Amino acid sequence: MTPSAYRAGGAATEIRFAIGQSSLGAILVAQSTRGVCAILLGDDPEVLLRDLQDRFPKANLIGGDAGFEQSVACVVGFIEAPRIGLSLPLDLRGTAFQQRVWQALCGIPVGHTASYSDIAERIGTPTSVRAVAREAGSITTP
Repeated sequence: MTPSAYRAGGAATEIRFAIGQSSLGAILVAQSTRGVCAILLGDDPEVLLRDLQDRFPKANLIGGDAGFEQSVACVVGFIEAPRIGLSLPLDLRGTAFQQRVWQALCGIPVGHTASYSDIAERIGTPTSVRAVAREAGSITTP
């Protein structure tokens, strides 16, 4: 999905999705042709679907088939046992700074933590702690 398509609510974009269950509750996984564009967690599957519709109001949302539901099973497996890892293509769109923050976050090994200061140092902008915190939070906010 191009950045302009994202800003346009997913116009002219097909997004496949499926909802599963994990120990954390309901999980919705959505994927564009480029990769996973949303993973949403919550108690109510219908609320998750409305959230997806709100994030991509102009996209063509397609309920997952058996093949796509395998991707959901991979995500659920990762939630239940993070050490197994997860290797799905991602459709992440953002500024160069956002991309650097997200890449640094992906580099934190399972079971380890990093402060926003640590991430700011890793991406070469040690004074951008607040900006790093904002971008780390943007992963779950459109």
